[in-house]
Amino acid sequence: MQLKQLKVPDSPTADETMQLRVPSPDGADAGGEPEISGTTVPSGAEPSHRIRSGGTTGRPGRRRSRNPRKAPAPSLRSRLAAAPHLASLLGALAALAARLAPYARRVRPQYPRPGRTGLRRWLPSWRQWLGASLAGVGLGGLFLTVAYAATDIPDNLNSYATQQDNVYFWADGTPMARTGWVQRQAMSLKNIPADVRWAVLAAENESFYSDPGISFKGISRALLRTLGQGDTQGGSTITQQYVKNVYLNQDQTVRRKLTEAMIALKLDNRMSKDEILESYLNTSWFGRGTYGIQRAAQAYYGKDVDDLNASEAAFLASLLKGAGLYDPTLSSANRARAEERWSWTLDRMVEIGKLSKAERATYRKFPEPLESNPLYDTGEQSDYLVELASQYAKKAGKISEKDFDLGGYQIYTTFDKEREKQLTDAVTEAREKTSKDHPKTAKAAHYGAASVAADGRILAVYGGPDHRKQGYNESNASTVPAGSAFMPFVYAAGLEHGVRRTRDGETAPVTGDSLYNGDDDVPVTTPEGPYWDRGGRKVAASNDGDESYGQISLHRALELSVNTPFMQLGMDTGLDKVRATAEASGLLPSSIGAQVPALSTGSSTPSAIRMASGYSTFAAAGKHTEPYSVRRITHNGSGVPLDLPDPSRAVRADVAEEVTSALTDAFRTAHPDDAPATAQVAGKVGTTQDDNAAWYVGTHESVSTAVVVYRIDLAKSLEPLPLEGIAGAAGDSVPYRIWFGATRPLG
Repeated sequence: MQLKQLKVPDSPTADETMQLRVPSPDGADAGGEPEISGTTVPSGAEPSHRIRSGGTTGRPGRRRSRNPRKAPAPSLRSRLAAAPHLASLLGALAALAARLAPYARRVRPQYPRPGRTGLRRWLPSWRQWLGASLAGVGLGGLFLTVAYAATDIPDNLNSYATQQDNVYFWADGTPMARTGWVQRQAMSLKNIPADVRWAVLAAENESFYSDPGISFKGISRALLRTLGQGDTQGGSTITQQYVKNVYLNQDQTVRRKLTEAMIALKLDNRMSKDEILESYLNTSWFGRGTYGIQRAAQAYYGKDVDDLNASEAAFLASLLKGAGLYDPTLSSANRARAEERWSWTLDRMVEIGKLSKAERATYRKFPEPLESNPLYDTGEQSDYLVELASQYAKKAGKISEKDFDLGGYQIYTTFDKEREKQLTDAVTEAREKTSKDHPKTAKAAHYGAASVAADGRILAVYGGPDHRKQGYNESNASTVPAGSAFMPFVYAAGLEHGVRRTRDGETAPVTGDSLYNGDDDVPVTTPEGPYWDRGGRKVAASNDGDESYGQISLHRALELSVNTPFMQLGMDTGLDKVRATAEASGLLPSSIGAQVPALSTGSSTPSAIRMASGYSTFAAAGKHTEPYSVRRITHNGSGVPLDLPDPSRAVRADVAEEVTSALTDAFRTAHPDDAPATAQVAGKVGTTQDDNAAWYVGTHESVSTAVVVYRIDLAKSLEPLPLEGIAGAAGDSVPYRIWFGATRPLG
């Protein structure tokens, strides 16, 4: 049987063809009928236009293939031609190729060369050598041109190139701690001294301001080195180093080196030289966990970059060759390399005219860096300080959480390094003694302490033994009642507002000489009679040791910490006024106790910071300034507006003076030999009726310090437990010993 093709001209899908089986002349398949690809057509009949190649009949239409073929991918030539910035280039190259074609045919080598004998028959002529050389140069140029056009500057920088840390400083300006995964702090070029910039340029790339962003000599040397021994060394300009740092990886390959060069060329055309240098100085690795010249200055010399001299800058520039090889604290070999590189860099600065010979002569001694990086935090007390400062910085500086986490902030705190150490040492000593004397009960003991200046600066805090093990700050915790340490606020309220003993009577003034009943368990009265609690019992105050004092002046009652007069004074003054005075003096509204008689004997639960702040109001002649922990913020060297608190009048100056006088007598009476007569010192013990907290709050030279000791077993409950003797006796309590140790010397 033979196969022939039949065209169906009237098919609505033009030019479809079908295969017919036609009986062969020799009679094979005799008696059969012609077959049309899966359907039978009667002999002699013309195929209908409804017959389809697939054997389908019915409505017109082509049957879709179940596996349609994909369109072929565009060729490289068509893709290059489609690029707008390459179309004109390709056209020019095509025209050039057409013009050079005749010459190329002439220099095409013919081997063996006609008319030559021996070895000369196989050697190219000088024209062929020249043509090959020109062709090589042309092809190389073409390759570089296409590579340049096809290489784009990446949109995204490496994550480490932009990530920064936040650094916290003590009140004296020395580094305290840092936060963040990377030690980097960007600085504008104007804040980087010229000596520092030129030390780096002299060591790394003195022709930086005149080169095109790459060194052709250096690239050639690096490529030859790669082909010969498998690595790429040398030849990088500062622009290329910056590209490698922020756009590429550190792979030592020819491809990476070529990409680096192309991006460097484009970057040099897009950015100014100063912008490139600034970016390079802020992203380079200097060792000790630091990126950027600012962090390097702090890590190696404990100072900001703008305080560096040329000698120190020359050493830091040597670290760019490899900090692991040039940090002199790591080994004697490193030291020898560092000194040699440092001296060479200074000499180079003289040679290029950026350092005078006279100044160079002053730098004969190697500038010794610090033994270790002072930016590392301790994980102990500094973490509590950082917690307080970061919270305040974000609030007062109006910095969002996102922006703060991106880093780049320098937070200059109010924390006094010496006071912090003294306070921490005093608490640590007390903790160790308690653990030795009361091993069982000491396990649940907690200590909080804070020192606040009269102008609101938080100078020191003790937040706990280790922030990483205890995630809350005991100096800032509103946990236990203030007890009798709250009395000065009741006294101030009475002196400020006077008292009213009858419902419609006039307000009568109160002074330190005003007398009150100081006996134990004296019922509290109102203008209508005794005060009854909800259980139907008369409310009465109780003195420490159930001691009675008879009629006693308010000044003397505060001096001796007698409870009963102040519970009644609070009722006579008005508990609303007591509350308002305490809040105006610095206590947080959320910590103030219920407006019942117990408010006057310390049912409120202020933190150590707030108690110190409240007492500092009396030391500031009645003006209160909200406690703050940050005095200045900069972002990459530029100032950030900061809302610092302003003082406000809490009580009259004469009221503050009287409260301070009574507190001074309280200190002198309880501890007559602990301070010279000339010392400006005042303070008061604080005890609670349930013996679940012990306080001492006192002021020395306008700095108030509050210390609290309490017990809570956090594994079982948040309820305070009885102290069971771990706070010592009232006259010589553990809180007082901590306070005394933190304020020495008194004088």
